[in-house]
Amino acid sequence: MRRIIYVLLSVIIAASLAACVRSDEKQHDTAGPADTTVKAEETTGEDTTDGKTTDEVTTDADTTAPVTTAPPVTTAPPVTTAPPVTTSPPVTTAPPVVTYPPASSDPVRITYPVSNVCGGSTFTGLPTLATVEYTVNDPYNARGLSKTRVPFSYGVASGGAPHSITVNNQATFDSYGTNALAWDNKSGEKVLYLTFDCGYKYSNLTERILDTLKEKNVPAAFFCTMTYLDDEPAEIARMINEGHIVGNHSVTHPDCTTVSREKLAWELLGVHNYMRVNFGYTPKYFRFPTGAFSEDTVELVNSVGYRSVFWSVAYADWDPQNQQGVESAYSQVTSRLHPGAVILLHSTSPDNADILGRVIDYARSCGYEFRSLDEYGYWK
Repeated sequence: MRRIIYVLLSVIIAASLAACVRSDEKQHDTAGPADTTVKAEETTGEDTTDGKTTDEVTTDADTTAPVTTAPPVTTAPPVTTAPPVTTSPPVTTAPPVVTYPPASSDPVRITYPVSNVCGGSTFTGLPTLATVEYTVNDPYNARGLSKTRVPFSYGVASGGAPHSITVNNQATFDSYGTNALAWDNKSGEKVLYLTFDCGYKYSNLTERILDTLKEKNVPAAFFCTMTYLDDEPAEIARMINEGHIVGNHSVTHPDCTTVSREKLAWELLGVHNYMRVNFGYTPKYFRFPTGAFSEDTVELVNSVGYRSVFWSVAYADWDPQNQQGVESAYSQVTSRLHPGAVILLHSTSPDNADILGRVIDYARSCGYEFRSLDEYGYWK
């Protein structure tokens, strides 16, 4: 806009000057031609053909228009372009820091109410027992016990000696200072501890196993889940009444290293109270589902009064639809026997029901003695 104004002013001024010039020319025309010649001489120091020593310059006022000087052009200042407006990103307000109180190391009480399903009596005929509560000490593991999961392995024993993995397992348990047994490395005797895991009933195999044990007069331990207790109370009662140990194998069969100390205590207490109320029996041995353990879980089991029982002899026998055959099963079990062995068999295996009597006879012929876990003399 300013540039346009400057241009218009220049045009107006030029037009005004032109009008003045025309006025002057009109006055000269009235006065007549000039009668004088203005000569301007400038000495050049050179001769000319007519003998003159000067150059002559004639100025004719009639023919030479006055020089009009245009007003100076005013240059508009450069347009300054404002820098682009930078929009700052919205300020993000950090969420408030929530400070949680430190986990309390105060003991936590665990309860597991159980109803009597026998009309006030028990399946064994023993007096019913009241439910109990557990106190979980150090529920958040403030002591920093290792929670690293150890997937239990036992190795294949041979030559009448435990595998080195079994030796190391027992050394680890001994270092915890808790009641945990994978192999009797203390008695130095040719003793065997026969145990069975009972997750669910399959056919009539448990009855057949109990028949053989009764015939051979061999004690055993049966580790049962809550499902088995619920579904087969008559078999459980027979185990107890015939002098066998019924162990705790948890309510839901979890990987114990993945649950809290409180939840693990709850898993034990459920089976514990159910057996007290409905069988008049108090279990005291626990087997970790899958065998996976940690220092923290073994300590928790010990702290509520249980003894953890692992194993040193076993084979892949748990799937009733994938059995290895009687001779293969017999060979695997008998070739792995060693002094102090804890033998794990599953009650769902038809092969086990078929070979049990032969295994017992073979072991005895080799000088082994079958003992109850109650007879292990080194529980703390």
